[in-house]
Amino acid sequence: MSRFNPFKNLGPGTLVAAAFIGPGTVTMCSKAGAGFGFSLLWALVLSIFATLVLQGMAARLGLIHQKGLAQAVRGQLKSKWAQYLSVTLIVSAILIGNSAYQAGNISGGVLGLQPIFPETQINFGSFSLNYLAIVLGAIAFIVLYIGNYKILEKALVTLVLLMSISFIITAIMTTPDWGAVFSGTFIPSLPNNSLLIIIGLIGTTVVPYNLFLHASLVQEKWKDESDLKKVRKDTVVSILLGGIVSMAIVISAAAISQNTIQSAADLAKGLEPLYGDFSKYFLGIGLFAAGITSAITAPLAAAYVAKGCFGWEGNLKSTKFRGVWAFVLIVGVIYAALGSKPTDIITFAQVANGLLLPIIALFLFWVVNKSNVMGKYVNTPTQNVMGILIILIAISLSVKTLFNVFSA
Repeated sequence: MSRFNPFKNLGPGTLVAAAFIGPGTVTMCSKAGAGFGFSLLWALVLSIFATLVLQGMAARLGLIHQKGLAQAVRGQLKSKWAQYLSVTLIVSAILIGNSAYQAGNISGGVLGLQPIFPETQINFGSFSLNYLAIVLGAIAFIVLYIGNYKILEKALVTLVLLMSISFIITAIMTTPDWGAVFSGTFIPSLPNNSLLIIIGLIGTTVVPYNLFLHASLVQEKWKDESDLKKVRKDTVVSILLGGIVSMAIVISAAAISQNTIQSAADLAKGLEPLYGDFSKYFLGIGLFAAGITSAITAPLAAAYVAKGCFGWEGNLKSTKFRGVWAFVLIVGVIYAALGSKPTDIITFAQVANGLLLPIIALFLFWVVNKSNVMGKYVNTPTQNVMGILIILIAISLSVKTLFNVFSA
């Protein structure tokens, strides 16, 4: 009799968890915990549920159709202008958006290492360079350039487990009121001025580019419909683990109970007087792992999107594929190393992603209901009901996000 091992056969789902738990998620969860205690944990439960539903559809599409989401959408659009419009929208939003946020991924990883390497700047006269940003970019480059899915998977699974252990230990060290944690998790509430944080918690978890990434990665690991059970297990275990990590960050930040938290670095400083250097180091390790995993998956997702949209042949080692992820990675490293704040690009990325999530969710919903694509594995009525509810939530969040951007 074989033992039950929840981590056996993990792979694509873990990479998806690695992608959504980046420095942005760490920062948003830190703000939620510091500003509102445990009362917004329910928003994470909602976002994890939505992620499970959408990523489950994407993974099933990748296994059954053996094509990525972009390829599937392009193949189902018969009109040339519709193909051109969808490809332009998807590629521009994903490439530019991921390039903008890549700087945050690299910077987040650097912040995690600062307790160990406090001096990270090299000065050349009036010119200053953060050498750790270049080091992290080089690590991401090497992992991606190797172009071996098994090596990529093992590296990211290891980093995700390291990140999970770090954040969970940090949360346990804060000795939270577990009754209040339970209440915040299962009883929704809307404290004053919490709406934007709720939108942020959902927006940093349900990530548009992950739908492309997941469908593409499933093909790298599994090829037959008999593997569907493994695909589902991988998706559920990995995303639930990611949700637990996000909740652990909220719980850690709730121990501080102050509104001055603006980043994970502030969280580390706030925890240090209460729990000593250990909490700072555990949090730093977790932040480093969150940054480097997202720094690897964001360029990878952009490359898969471009490959699917333009119908490129070849594998992870193809020149065009490498060119796309290298562009995204290099742009992020340059901005992070120079300490720049690409405000305008990030604003565009917010607008693009705000528009993109419901559109991509609709594309996915449409494709997984087509029998010529999915055969007998089209959505069930229950999956359709859940999908429609999530799309309606995504549309409302997009409208709110765009309103906030344009009114800022």
